This record gives sequence, C-alpha cells and structure tokens, in this order.
Amino acid sequence: MTKGRMLPGAATAVVVLLTQIACATMPASSARAPSVSRAPFGVVDGRPVELFTLTNSRGVEIRVTNYGGIITALRTPDRTGHFDDIVLGYDSLGGYLRNSPYFGAIVGRYGNRIARGQFTLDGQTYHLAVNNGPNSLHGGIRGFDKVVWNATPFQRADAVGVVLDYTSADMEEGYPGTLQSRVTYTLTNDDRLIVDYHATTDKATPVNLTQHTYWNLVGGAKRDILGHVLTLNADSITPVDSTLIPTGEILPVAGTPFDFRTPTPIGARVDDRSNTQIRYGNGYDHNFVLNRAGAAPDALVRAAYLLEPSTGRTLEISTMEPGVQFYSGNFLDGTIVGKGGSVYRFRYGLALETQHYPDSPNHPNFPSTILRPGETYHTQTIYRFGVAQ
Repeated sequence: MTKGRMLPGAATAVVVLLTQIACATMPASSARAPSVSRAPFGVVDGRPVELFTLTNSRGVEIRVTNYGGIITALRTPDRTGHFDDIVLGYDSLGGYLRNSPYFGAIVGRYGNRIARGQFTLDGQTYHLAVNNGPNSLHGGIRGFDKVVWNATPFQRADAVGVVLDYTSADMEEGYPGTLQSRVTYTLTNDDRLIVDYHATTDKATPVNLTQHTYWNLVGGAKRDILGHVLTLNADSITPVDSTLIPTGEILPVAGTPFDFRTPTPIGARVDDRSNTQIRYGNGYDHNFVLNRAGAAPDALVRAAYLLEPSTGRTLEISTMEPGVQFYSGNFLDGTIVGKGGSVYRFRYGLALETQHYPDSPNHPNFPSTILRPGETYHTQTIYRFGVAQ
C-alpha cells in the first residue's frame, strides 16, 4: 500500500478551516478523569455478555459489548455542548440477536463480499457460507459479529479502552487456519477512538477485519443522513456487478456521482439512476480506493471527513487500509425500531468501513488479504470527533 495525497484544493481548505474553528471542549473546571465501567448485558450460548462504558475526560462516552465487539452507543457534543448518541443500534442484547444489519460490530473473518462464497488459495478451493444472494458477506452466517469475545478493560491517565480477543477455529465458516484475533478500542482524552486489529494464523487464510458502525451525526437518528457533507480521499472506486461484487476494474470518480474529493452533501447525487453503479447499489454501497501514493504500508492516511451542518458535529477517519466502503443505508426500510424507540428508516444511517477491497482473494490485481503463518496482521483506524461552529 502506498500513501496518497491529502484532500486536494477546496477540500483541504474546508477541512482545515473546520478543524481550526473550535472543536467542542468542555470548560476546564468540568474536566474529569477518564473512566471505564462494566455491567451485565445478557447471555449467549451460556456465556455472559457484558457492556463496557468508556468515558473520556471531556465527557465523550462509548459503550461496547463483547458480543460481536459491538459499539452500542457513542455520545458526543454538538456546537451548543449538547451530547447525543450518534450511532444506530439497540438498547438491549435482544435486538442484536433478533435482527441487526451489523450495527456497530466487528466484522470478519472477511469484511465485505466474496463472490459465490469461494476462493482458491495455494491450489485448494475453499467454500464459504453463502448469506448474501449468491455471495458470502462479512464472514458468513456466524461471523465475528455474532460471537462472544473475551474482554479486558483498561484505564490510563490519557485514555480508556477495552481489549477484545477471539479464536476462530480452523474451517469456521469455511475459512482455513486457526485465527487468533485481537481488537483494541481506545478512547483518548482528545476525542479520538483508536481501533487496532491484530491477528495470527497457523494456515494461510484471507483476513479483512473492519468496524461496521452506522453513523448519524444529527444525534438520536432523528432524520436521514442525506444532508451530511462528505469528503473522501479517493480518486477511484472498484465498480461492481449487479450482485455488488467488484468487476476487477479501477474506475476514476471524476465526472461521476462518486466524486467526493471535495465536500459534497450525500443526498446531492445518491439517486442518480442514470449511473449504472448507483442503480446496482440502490445508492452508495461501494469500495473507494484511497489515495496512498508515496506512504509506507503502515502509514495512516485520511480516508473520510463527515460534517453534519445543523449540529456542527464532525467525524474524521484515518486508516492504514487501502480502501473504505461507503454505504448510505440503502437497506434500512423502517422495519427496525432501535434505541429509545427510534425507527430506522431509509438512509437514516451511513457506514464508512475501512478495509481491503471486496472479493480480493479472487482478484490478483487487488492488494492481498492473505495472512500466512509467522506473519502478524495489524491495521489501525482512527475516528476523531469534533465540532465546527
């Protein structure tokens, strides 16, 4: 992977301006020590599930459960200092067990789609669980989002967090190798959520872990995300077929509805049905190729910057990954009633999943996702929360 340019021209100016204009800060007198607490959240397969509440010194709060590593709530301030929850999800474990489109979860062993649920590695063809039309999605029927992880909370003067680990058995959901996985959530006092992923294996296997939070910076999912202003550090996408599997091409975004190189409201072109890719995705559900020209493989580059104008809330995402899947909540249809009785209607949440490209094991021209014995998988994504006045 190579490092890309930062957002060009007008995008850079806007992002710099918004970053410099006041981020939400609490008065010095109300600063507090960061804290982490834990509470029972239910039982799955006879194993206790817990809910961890992480709070930094400025009052930003993240709630995480060890079932699926799910971020169930994330409270940040708007420009008036009012805190609200900016992620979709449920109040109780039961909602996640009954019907959850990966709300807030760690997805793996392979995030995103693998065509026809199969790939060939070192001369052997492996068959995966098919759970998304003809394809395998997000690790299969019982991916990492549906297992109970071991969890260890930690607390420092500058941050709090929780370390999650899970051992995926050889041939679980069809994937070869025993995979030892560890994901660490760290909430810092400067309003960053740092997500670190590590894994090792005893057999060659594809690995593509990511985080599947649905964002709505309005707070409380009071309305759709079409007024959110998005900037993506990507000159290209990997176009898909009608089943949302990449064709193998790299398609420039210039002159298309996928050009978010400068700040653009999500609703501006999301329904441009003259574009084949928009029709296939029913909006945005595509991998954007991040600009990484010139950087080391482990360098962080900016992936996305999101602004909700009415509240001023901002989200900046930096990552070591080569891609980000932008999903505009096209399959939300009002049938899910979430936290506090909120009805999650069409496009009431969006996802920005940092990742390797979908179906990479079947596309030799894509960056490799194969982890081999003796290697360590490590990638990091950082979410920075702020406020523009």
